[in-house]
Amino acid sequence: MTARSILARFGQQEELNFLLTNRIPRRLATQFVGWISKIRQPLVRDLSIGLWRLFADPDLDEAAKPAFDSLHDCFIRELKPGLRPIDPDPNVLVSPCDAIVGASGTVDGAVVIQAKGLSYTLHDLLDDPVLERLYHDGRYVTLRLTSSMYHRFHAPHDCRVVHLNYFSGDTWNTNPIAVSRVEKLYCKNEHAVIQTRLGVGDHVVTLVPVASILVASIRLRFLDVPLHLAYEGPRAVHCDASFRKGEEMGWFELGSTIIVFAPDGFSLADGISQGSVIKMGQPLLLLPG
Repeated sequence: MTARSILARFGQQEELNFLLTNRIPRRLATQFVGWISKIRQPLVRDLSIGLWRLFADPDLDEAAKPAFDSLHDCFIRELKPGLRPIDPDPNVLVSPCDAIVGASGTVDGAVVIQAKGLSYTLHDLLDDPVLERLYHDGRYVTLRLTSSMYHRFHAPHDCRVVHLNYFSGDTWNTNPIAVSRVEKLYCKNEHAVIQTRLGVGDHVVTLVPVASILVASIRLRFLDVPLHLAYEGPRAVHCDASFRKGEEMGWFELGSTIIVFAPDGFSLADGISQGSVIKMGQPLLLLPG
């Protein structure tokens, strides 16, 4: 048995995984990894990327460049052009990222399923009365990015970002074992509420990127400051940034989660169910009518 297979089996032990990633000083670990991941010294870079690849299986052949300056540079890699074709149907809202689908479906009044036996409310996560009313009985999809996936996220449709609310918070791991045990995990973790208005039908679709342990940094193309644990700017930010369908909106500095909310009348695209794998640009939701 190779060292990689031993480590992979080790990582599959969910109980141990939960203890290692959630019973340590999460904020301190996150800040430390954030610091070391940006070191460009070749030995540190090679060791950190090599160690990461023992636990993850990123497809670096998809990367736009063949070599990286640091572990951080590898995490936020861009892809070669054309690798993620964008569904052109104007009635289709595409996935903003590569992901594994977690919970999805219809918001039960104001209650959203986090995992079997656990839920949270729109108020817990969004803390915005207007959005809470808008997504009452609406649709949602939880998209989980693993650490080896492509970490950038894109516009799900032609849209304009009109408002952002930022919530600093904890850095719980967002893997399945933690999501199934920690109540209101997404609401407790650092997250941003990105309100967009589509170019068709004037529909309002909201993306909620949720940071995770060893991440806690969300970068957005339409803001000139990073959102991370040390952010001290305003929580509410008025925005006016236009994006074409599939255009890059921002990135995580490691894997995490994006929750997509749409009003009642939208429907899930074929094949969207718990555990399914989706690529950025593939159909996620269908517009009304």
